[in-house]
Amino acid sequence: MATTSLPLLLLLTIFISSHSQLGDLKQTTLSYYFHDRPAGPNPTAITITGIAGKQWNYTSFGTVFCADDSMTETFDQNSAEVGRAQGVFVTSAFDGSTFTLLMSIVFTSKEYKGSTLQIQGADRQFESPRESAVVGGTGKFRFAKGYVTFETFHVEKYYDVIRCNISVQHY
Repeated sequence: MATTSLPLLLLLTIFISSHSQLGDLKQTTLSYYFHDRPAGPNPTAITITGIAGKQWNYTSFGTVFCADDSMTETFDQNSAEVGRAQGVFVTSAFDGSTFTLLMSIVFTSKEYKGSTLQIQGADRQFESPRESAVVGGTGKFRFAKGYVTFETFHVEKYYDVIRCNISVQHY
């Protein structure tokens, strides 16, 4: 009996110790704007590859894109940058309606500087709002889980603004 209790006691001690180091579970809600430039002189989203012999665009199945969009607290593209939305997305539905999204939100200033949120999931590009999962985070968002919604807020020829609303639990 004593040999069975010792491993359980050790596991309980480790759990209590790790919980006290993490602190209490927090709920954070944020809203930011991604400034996306899919074309033009300084693009922030580019096509990497696609199916040979087919047109490579946002609705062509199998097309792979890479993005590094600036992220601000307001709609104004000249407002202070608080981070970057960096990642890849693939047109993964045959009808071109859905991306598979892998994105890191990298905070570069203010309260969350150095922290990240990891986003993954289906992005149904013609729905509004679109929802994906927050599957992790670092820094102030350690062990994050939650969701994001994306709304295409403004569209011009070479410039789009996407509102990103984030709701996460983290330690």
